[in-house]
Amino acid sequence: MSATEQQIRDLGERWATAEQSGDTATLASLVVDDFTLVGPLGFILDRDQWLHRYESGGLTTEKLVWDEVAVRDYGDTAVAIGRHTQEASFQGNRADAAFRGTHIYLRRDGQWLLAGIHLSPIGAPAFGPRS
Repeated sequence: MSATEQQIRDLGERWATAEQSGDTATLASLVVDDFTLVGPLGFILDRDQWLHRYESGGLTTEKLVWDEVAVRDYGDTAVAIGRHTQEASFQGNRADAAFRGTHIYLRRDGQWLLAGIHLSPIGAPAFGPRS
């Protein structure tokens, strides 16, 4: 495993732990100022909106697993695609789900930071063999 891949995997673990504990100080330290999340239903949250989910108490994450991670290194940019499995509630409603996640990382001053996350529900392909 390359040094970049290990650093990205470590950052992904720190991110998942901070999400699980609602640790907004750590989350803020792991992302760029113009961080963007594209949620599983297509909504977009900027950095402040993303952090506010925990600050407001609207989102509670009991468990978050980030696994099946594959990292691609492009120098000062890296992309990690993995599986994001959560046990959570949003505004009192269960939000348990499994998503395929794409994380985009930038290296700034020798430190990797999360620039964006895109989540998609995991499902079967909408196509198959033709008869």
